[in-house]
Amino acid sequence: MVITTTNPNSVRRERAWAVAARVPDPELPMVTLADLGILRDVRVDAAGVTVTITPTYSGCPAMREISHDLQLRLAQAGFDDIKIRTELSPPWSSDWITPDGRAKLSAAGIAPPNAAGSRPGGPIPLTLAPIARDVACPRCGSRRTEETSAFSATACKALYRCRDCAEPFEYVKEI
Repeated sequence: MVITTTNPNSVRRERAWAVAARVPDPELPMVTLADLGILRDVRVDAAGVTVTITPTYSGCPAMREISHDLQLRLAQAGFDDIKIRTELSPPWSSDWITPDGRAKLSAAGIAPPNAAGSRPGGPIPLTLAPIARDVACPRCGSRRTEETSAFSATACKALYRCRDCAEPFEYVKEI
């Protein structure tokens, strides 16, 4: 006879993770915090729930709203003593966006970021010239696109226009 026991904290952690993972990003509501890779960790112990998040960039104005939404959703799910912890290291990378998140962005007419790739530690080279990006149009798939503005409704997006279908679209910048 085999008796299986389940750690109640692991069940609560899975439930808390599921709740936190479904919270939509306030600036990109078609994707969740888990889709974007912002949700880093959820811990549950006798003291309560601690959720760790990482901003997409330092100074992201959505962090306050994200923290509030996490608190609200977890409280509605019956969790008490909720702490939201911001972790800046390692910094968020657009490579953390899940394949599902990339598909949701594209379906919403927003071009997902290209791969940022790994970067060595130490000083980061600064390029003052415009960066030429190979961005595919989320509507027709053409790579004949051009940047029309380095910033969009949020600092993490740029505005582009497709030269083939002439449609404007937003592009999530790789970081």
